[in-house]
Amino acid sequence: MKLVRNILLLLFIMVFLSGKNEKSPKNVSEVSISNASLERVEPPNWWVGFKDISLQLLVKEENIGNSKPSISYTGVTIEKIHKARSRNYLFINLKIDKNTKPGKFDIVFTFDDESKKTHTYELKARQKSADDFIGFNSSDAIYLITPDRFSNADETNDINQKLKEITIDRTDGYKRHGGDLKGIKNGVDYISNLGFTAVWSTPVLMNDMQQGSYHGYAITDYYQVDPRFGTMDDYKNLADTLRKKGMKLIMDQVANHCGLEHWWMKDLPFEDWVNDQKNYEENIDNWTYKAAKFSNHRRTTNQDLYASESDRKGNTDGWFVETMPDLNQRNPFMAKYIIQNSIWWIETLGLGGIRQDTYPYPDKDFMSNWAGAIMNEYPNFSIVGEEWSYNPLLVGYWQTGVKNKDGYESNLKSTMDFPMQKAIIEGIKEEESWDKGLVKLYEGLANDFYYATPKDIMVFLDNHDENRMFTALDEDFTKAKMALSYMLMLPRIPQVYYGTEILMDDTENPGDHGLIRTDFPGGWKGDKVNAFTGEGLSKDQKSMQYFVSKILNYRKTSEAIQEGKTIHFAPFMNTYFLFRIKGNETVVHIINKNEDPITIDLKRYKEVGLEGKTLKNIITGEEYIWQDSILLKAKGSILLTSKKS
Repeated sequence: MKLVRNILLLLFIMVFLSGKNEKSPKNVSEVSISNASLERVEPPNWWVGFKDISLQLLVKEENIGNSKPSISYTGVTIEKIHKARSRNYLFINLKIDKNTKPGKFDIVFTFDDESKKTHTYELKARQKSADDFIGFNSSDAIYLITPDRFSNADETNDINQKLKEITIDRTDGYKRHGGDLKGIKNGVDYISNLGFTAVWSTPVLMNDMQQGSYHGYAITDYYQVDPRFGTMDDYKNLADTLRKKGMKLIMDQVANHCGLEHWWMKDLPFEDWVNDQKNYEENIDNWTYKAAKFSNHRRTTNQDLYASESDRKGNTDGWFVETMPDLNQRNPFMAKYIIQNSIWWIETLGLGGIRQDTYPYPDKDFMSNWAGAIMNEYPNFSIVGEEWSYNPLLVGYWQTGVKNKDGYESNLKSTMDFPMQKAIIEGIKEEESWDKGLVKLYEGLANDFYYATPKDIMVFLDNHDENRMFTALDEDFTKAKMALSYMLMLPRIPQVYYGTEILMDDTENPGDHGLIRTDFPGGWKGDKVNAFTGEGLSKDQKSMQYFVSKILNYRKTSEAIQEGKTIHFAPFMNTYFLFRIKGNETVVHIINKNEDPITIDLKRYKEVGLEGKTLKNIITGEEYIWQDSILLKAKGSILLTSKKS
């Protein structure tokens, strides 16, 4: 009986205690905490140790605007909380003290009914110091790649049924072809052996668009790699592979616009997140070409003393095309978002540079702040901006250090040399006369007096938007060699488009982007021609590969080409002489347009100081003593160096 009584007593105590622990339905909500991940918190992580100790988090979650966030982590404080027009957003300004330790912490969001949601955020330790982020410079040669068209190393990611465009069709220049990040990684040895020291890939971030998604410039998620190109790990592996080769990865970024299918276009946080937003929202169910305000593309309004306000807004506020909404960088939250996104990718990938698309289209004061913020954190970094203009005054305006009449300081180290590209193509093609032919190269280079630092400008002959060089030069092999060798000798940072080294062309329909971005032979299983191995290449293609390799591998160790003094002489008897000089090294570049052999008097070039010196041909290895004259046996280009082997 005593045992029974003890059991009954124990049961009574257990029931009593369980009743004491029960709470009414009203109290249940007061302590409920959801640990499920929020829809978005961007940037997805951050680092300690920046000069700028501020961080702004964009939080996206249903009804999150009706919550109050709190953080309990030493060194991290919430400075301000901003609610957006949409209750599904919250912007949180954080201060991260300089002594803050790396680690994870919870952000707790408490709602009016006292329910809570949490998100775990991480502050990471930086992998290297800011000074060790070395950007590209005049010692580099850059290989530009359109990833979808270079090499398909992973066929399993070609089609993603979750995305809007699921077609693979290599016969259509505007469909996806399957090239990916692993394909670029597999080609690094080939690129390095050619003599290139950096790779610029057109964008590989998410482009979940209905069509044309392969090119990458209509980004729909600024923090996600498009799975058809691979994974974040694939992107990191490419960066690591390049670093191990002593090479740099340059990321193509887009601050001016996003893709129409970007996730925030379905629920815009503020009424001015994108330009012409009201018009877009009123027509969102029937969005047509006429519904958008498009850019007038009058980029000169950035500098024009007489430009109307209407024209200025037409450039900065107009949408680039109907499928690319124009981001409003005057909105401070958008501005902070873009700056932080750029820094996040620099740290995540250990970048060696950024190429910024459509540079003159965004708000120019923002672009100054954007570049300034990056260069403040990474003083040895490099950014190049695209100003697609053939006017050197417009190109020079955007380079840091130039004394602009309006006082504008861009903080931008490099711009793209469209004027020189045009001058080289035209000058090599044209018949010689007083104002045509080689004089265009001569006078084009003479425009360097306007640039703050000419050697920091990126020069090229073709790219993903321009005619292939070989097509532009009428498929003339000799002209192609003249143009390319001259470009590689200039006081510039040279960029070469993939396939230029094997004379890829768009001759069938000049200017067609699908042809300009043709598949690189050998990048797909079953390709009969393989440029990586040389199998199936023509004699001229192999010769151009060799030509490029000899020049670039010499250039790697030539201080004269990288940063030497430049002297050139006005074209004479259908020839043009250019010299690059540093210390005991002089490099001579000669362009000869004469069809028949010609002897040139070298006394004209006496001031260079080469008389009696032995020079070696960089391509053939043949030696030549610089004396009274030189016999130019054939049309083409000659590269000589005084440097001893």
